[in-house]
Amino acid sequence: MARNLDPKCRQCRREGEKLFLKAEKCFTDKCSVERRAYAPGQHGQKSGQRLSGYGTQLREKQKVRRIYGILERQFRKTFATAESRKGQTGENLLQLLEGRLDTVAYRMGFGGSRAESRQIVRHNGVLVNGRRVNIPSYGVRPGDVVQLSDSARAQLRTKAALVAAESRGYPEWIEVDAKAGKGVFKTYPQRPELPATINEGLIVELYSR
Repeated sequence: MARNLDPKCRQCRREGEKLFLKAEKCFTDKCSVERRAYAPGQHGQKSGQRLSGYGTQLREKQKVRRIYGILERQFRKTFATAESRKGQTGENLLQLLEGRLDTVAYRMGFGGSRAESRQIVRHNGVLVNGRRVNIPSYGVRPGDVVQLSDSARAQLRTKAALVAAESRGYPEWIEVDAKAGKGVFKTYPQRPELPATINEGLIVELYSR
């Protein structure tokens, strides 16, 4: 399966903000954005460069793709689904992205990052309503019970991720029993509950061109 192999810290620096792609490192002073708050590359420190309207829209789309770890083709497919639903396309898009199994597993603390959670899903470490699902893009529905398999829950890395997530707290739209490695996806998140740093309206404008 195709995936983005660009170094995680360079992706954050390119977008100029933390995308939380490297688990606990993102919460320490070792974070590259904290140390070098400019774009990577030879000309990264040049200032005063202004993006066009199209450039701003493209940059926002790339940022959201990197946050959720999705390549262009799958992102377009998700956008098309969001556009076909009732309601605001931008909010629908974010809800669909948050409803992906790898993202739900990350929000529940099964992995320290979305990439780590995606790996756990691919390796048959996650069950949905008691059934093993190894497709990261699987759409979790409100009321679904998501849990770790016994073997995945026994891993030291998973245990550490669960402890770290429990200490930071969970989003309102999920309910988690960290000790059991189990949670419920209660509902799709509402827009005020999602990061204010994402401007989904720019993405809608980009695909409306």
